Amino acid sequence: MKHFTLAAFVFLSTLTLTAQVIYEPFESSRLGESRDIKIQLPRNYNPEEKTLYPLVVVLDGDYLFEPVVGNTDYQSYWEDIPNCIVVGVNQSATRSEDFFYAEETNFPIADGANFFEFLGMELIPYIEDTYMVSDFRIAIGHDLSANFINYYIFKEKPMFRAFVLLSPELAPEIPKLMAQRAPLIETNTFYYLATADDDVKSLKTDIMALDTALKGIENDFFHYRFDDFEDANHYSLVGLGIPKALNQIFSFYKPITKKEYTEKVLEYQGSPFDYLMRKYEDIELFYGFEKKVVENDLRAIAAASKKKNDIESLKALSKLARQEYPDSMISAYYQGMYYEEDGNLKKALNSYQSGLLLEESDYITKDMLLDKIYELQD
Repeated sequence: MKHFTLAAFVFLSTLTLTAQVIYEPFESSRLGESRDIKIQLPRNYNPEEKTLYPLVVVLDGDYLFEPVVGNTDYQSYWEDIPNCIVVGVNQSATRSEDFFYAEETNFPIADGANFFEFLGMELIPYIEDTYMVSDFRIAIGHDLSANFINYYIFKEKPMFRAFVLLSPELAPEIPKLMAQRAPLIETNTFYYLATADDDVKSLKTDIMALDTALKGIENDFFHYRFDDFEDANHYSLVGLGIPKALNQIFSFYKPITKKEYTEKVLEYQGSPFDYLMRKYEDIELFYGFEKKVVENDLRAIAAASKKKNDIESLKALSKLARQEYPDSMISAYYQGMYYEEDGNLKKALNSYQSGLLLEESDYITKDMLLDKIYELQD
C-alpha cells in the first residue's frame, strides 16, 4: 500500500508536465513587491465560452501546486469533480512574513495582514477579471499556510466556500475560535482537516484539539471532514489528503452511483426524470455553476424509468438527450428506447438507424444500435 500510494502521488504530480502552466510575476501594491504565481487552466479552456470554473487557490505553491493540479485534472477527467482553474502562489522565500500573526490576537498583522489583503483584494480580483471563474472558491494550505486560510472564514462573508487544511501549524487559540465561528456560518461551507499517525507531535496535538472542537458542531451549512492517516507523516499526508478533500467538497457534484440509484432514485416520490432535474438544479444552487448532464446519469434515469414503467419520464429523458448530445448516438439511442417502450416500433427502428450516422459515446456504440435494429427487424 505504501508503494502504491507513492506511485499514485508521483503519477498525479507528473500530469502537470503534459499540461500548460502559466508562470507570471504579479506586482502587488499591498506587498510592495512582485510575487510569482502559477496558473493551470482546464483542458480545452475557451475564454469565448460562457462556462465558469471553480477557482482553487493554493498557498505554498512552490511545492503544493503540482499535486493539487494533478488531482484536479485526474478527477475532472473522470467527471467526479468539475474542471477547475488552479492558482498557486510561490512563497518559499517569504513564508514567515506572509503568515505572520499576533500572539495576542492569533490574527494576522504587519506582513501577514498585507498578504491577507493581497489575496482578497488583488490576486483573486485579477484572476476573476482575466479568466472564467465562478464564485465557488477553494483554499488549500499545508503547515503554516493551512493555518492562515482559517482567517478568511472569520470574515462576515468569506470569499472561500471550501477550506483544505493539511497538517496545519495552528495559532494557539484557533480551535477555540473556530468552535465559536462554525455554528454561525450561513453559507454552505466545506472544511477539511487532515493529520497522520507520524505527523509532527506538537502540530498533531493542536489538530486533534481542533477536531474535537468541530466534530460536535451542529450546523447544516458547515460540512466538516477529518482524516487521520495511517502510515503517513507530515509530508506524505499531502498526497492522501488532497483527493479526499476534493471528493468531500464535490460530493454533491458526482455522477449517480449505485447506492444513490438504489436508495434515492428508485425511492424518489416523483418521477426519475424529476429526480434528475432536481439533482442538477441543486448542483447549480449549491456550487454556483451549471453542470452538463453526464451520460452516466442519463443511463441511470433511463434504467429507473424502465424499471418503474414510467414512459413519460423516458420521453422527457429522450428530449433532454437530444438537446444535450445532438451529434452523438446518445440522442438516437434514448429516443429509440422511448418509442420502443411506447410500442411504436417503426419510429424506434428509425431512431436507432439514424444513430448509425452519429458519433459513438462512452457507453453507446454502433454495435449496440445494430443489435437493436436487428432485434426490431426480427
